[in-house]
Amino acid sequence: MQVTYHIPNITCHHCVHTIKSELTELEGVAAVEGDVAEKRVTIVFEAPAGEAQLKALLAEINYPVAE
Repeated sequence: MQVTYHIPNITCHHCVHTIKSELTELEGVAAVEGDVAEKRVTIVFEAPAGEAQLKALLAEINYPVAE
């Protein structure tokens, strides 16, 4: 499965690096790509990872998903 989230708190490449580092630690996350200009993150994942878990982790590290 693949999802793309808009994350307003992304301001630089360090932000993207932090997000990638944290998300790739989750079991089931295969890839994370970030776009600083568009303030977006695309995540490729499979079970046991789920969208609720991804969003919760992003919020926990101060990069909440814009709804």
